[in-house]
Amino acid sequence: MIAGPAGDSGKTLVSTGLLLAARRAGLAVRAFKKGPDYIDAAWLSWASGHAARNLDTFLMGFERAAASFATHAIDDGINLIEGNRGLYDGLDAQGTHSTAELAKLLQAPVVLAVNCTKVTRSAAAWVLGCQKLDPDVRIAGVILNQVASPRHESILREAIELACGVPVLGAIPRLAGENVLPWRHLGLFTPEEHPDARGLEARLLGAVEGRLDFDRLFGLAQVAGALPATAPPEPARSPDGTGLRLGYLRDSAFTFYYPENLEALEATGATLVPVSSLTSSSVPDQLHGLYIGGGFPETHAAAIAANAPFLGSLRDAARKGLPVYAECGGLMLLARTIRWKGESQPMAGVLPFDVEVCERPQGHGYAVLKVDQPNPFFPIGLELRGHEFHYSRIVPGENLPPAACAVQRGVGCFQGRDGVIAENVWASYTHLHVLGAPEWAAGFVIAARRFARQS
Repeated sequence: MIAGPAGDSGKTLVSTGLLLAARRAGLAVRAFKKGPDYIDAAWLSWASGHAARNLDTFLMGFERAAASFATHAIDDGINLIEGNRGLYDGLDAQGTHSTAELAKLLQAPVVLAVNCTKVTRSAAAWVLGCQKLDPDVRIAGVILNQVASPRHESILREAIELACGVPVLGAIPRLAGENVLPWRHLGLFTPEEHPDARGLEARLLGAVEGRLDFDRLFGLAQVAGALPATAPPEPARSPDGTGLRLGYLRDSAFTFYYPENLEALEATGATLVPVSSLTSSSVPDQLHGLYIGGGFPETHAAAIAANAPFLGSLRDAARKGLPVYAECGGLMLLARTIRWKGESQPMAGVLPFDVEVCERPQGHGYAVLKVDQPNPFFPIGLELRGHEFHYSRIVPGENLPPAACAVQRGVGCFQGRDGVIAENVWASYTHLHVLGAPEWAAGFVIAARRFARQS
């Protein structure tokens, strides 16, 4: 487990660098991301060469999180888990569902990445605090990040090793004038949008090679404890999707898909059809459902708006009853317009409102919804656990359409509601993971089958 005392400690830099270095050394690797996250997981997938899996005990429960790890981990290589936020930051003052709790569940030794900007011996206090707060969390080593000089590194090493009794396993210098993994409003740029992935690989390897003790780091993975011997809950019974064609938007504007969600649809026997909002001239014929995940439609708004034939086709398909399930960025695509930085770009116009992108987050964190209105995908009474992170909001003052869910935790779309419904369209700001909402795939396939019969 690569964790940190706080956010912005360098976990993703360390994790991607280690994965690339392990692969260069000929080791097999798999990567996991603690928490609900698309962008860090995408970088872990890029660095490991395999789909990274999210592990979230709030969304999917402890048993399903452990079972997912056991299913996708490898026996003959390195399984690296990147934590989120600070090590003990969780749902409440007790740190429920924190990175530390996941590390204990999986018996994973923890390596702390510590941002050492403008600090010396105080870094030892941070590490010591992480050790003392919960002795059941095994802090196995420390990686120093943002080190200013060799003298700075020497003081940090001595202070931490003397006070904490754990080894410093490497030090990454402050990379002057270089933002190796560039940021924007929702976090890191996605791999699909990075202009120079090969150059980035070289820079990441340069940041860690010769600076981290790879032998000791990789050796830690050999002494992880046994996984808990608990069986996951029985999976939800899946309907037969044989013969169904389910589209999903996949391009540089729409990249937020959990691999398990797509795999759950394929497991029903349905065929997945990738569609691009940027290059497809229309929604393909003979689709029985369309899944629109999240992403960055605002940064691609002009290019999407220029693809008017596709937007018109999407609008027509929705009006003809095609089941469309849209999350966050998908909701934005279905709106009339996206307003951002003083500009307004037309979108599909499936939903009767505009969205605007604000300077600050409009919703961020876990969400809990209670389905209380009829809709194409979920039964009334179902509780849905998900998460949201959006800078956009529906422009106030509109004649708002009906929404299927009461928001019990989170923000949602408007006035304590989420899951906007129009014909066979569902559009929400809440993202779902199928391991936490196993009814999702079944509901989507049932809606698609219903449409196939009607059409």
